[in-house]
Amino acid sequence: MNRKIKNTIGLIIVLIFIVLIGGLFSFVYQKGKITKQANELEQLKKSGYNTEELKSRLKDVEDRALVLDSIISKRKFNVPQLLLQSSFYNFVNNISFNFSDLTHVDIEFIESKKEKNFNFYSYKVSGTAEFNDLYKLIYAVEQSKELKKIQAGSLTTNISVDPEDGEPHYLVNFNFTVNVYFANDDRFTTAKYTENKLIPGQIYDIFYPLIRNELQPNKEGLLEVEGAKLLALVPDGAFISDTKGNTYMLWEGDQVYLGYLTKIDYEKNQVTFILNKGGIIEKVVLELQKEENQKRK
Repeated sequence: MNRKIKNTIGLIIVLIFIVLIGGLFSFVYQKGKITKQANELEQLKKSGYNTEELKSRLKDVEDRALVLDSIISKRKFNVPQLLLQSSFYNFVNNISFNFSDLTHVDIEFIESKKEKNFNFYSYKVSGTAEFNDLYKLIYAVEQSKELKKIQAGSLTTNISVDPEDGEPHYLVNFNFTVNVYFANDDRFTTAKYTENKLIPGQIYDIFYPLIRNELQPNKEGLLEVEGAKLLALVPDGAFISDTKGNTYMLWEGDQVYLGYLTKIDYEKNQVTFILNKGGIIEKVVLELQKEENQKRK
């Protein structure tokens, strides 16, 4: 067999081998993939939706989201997502904007920690305040829509006397820790945030002393009953003079320094005052006589 025939036979064998490999690849391997993809395409066609149906389903999902958001928004407290540290400073500044000039609040960031499913920032809140200002601050922290809680603290009394007019101010020193909570997701908050009502009514100052050494100064120039004299009783009231020689015309119910004129007795020719001297209630009677006397009970 000559060389030319041998080469021809070799080429035919290589060609047959290539055809066999191509056939196996096309009809075995490729056929399986084509069949699988055809099945997947068929499934997609069966489960496919037209545009209008998709829009309708989207509207239903949006309505459900609004309902869920409404339910969350009606909760008394929400836990916001990824809260800034500065937000609590802004919160306290807004609450204390209308506080008395005698009130001041200091805030110090302490740490950030995790508690079960939530994270929280911890702050130290301290300062001096009038009692009702402090009550408003505590109420706002505890009732705020975004969850905040006072963990521990202390309160002490503080008396400040105005150097100009001598008026005493009964204040409260406070120092407590506040935790401000937040979450890593938005499951506990609402898209439409509305703050709770944070303005409470006035309450009795439990730190105001029942008996006080400091008395309010007589800024209004009222009659000072101590050492006063009853000059005359007339149908319009009573003429009374104080130790400085000032004369006052008063009637029942009129205010005097530290109290009120409570009764004018024309039969006994006397007037009665009720005074509050730093928590001590005193009854003072002035009589119309040649020599004026004061009776205290």
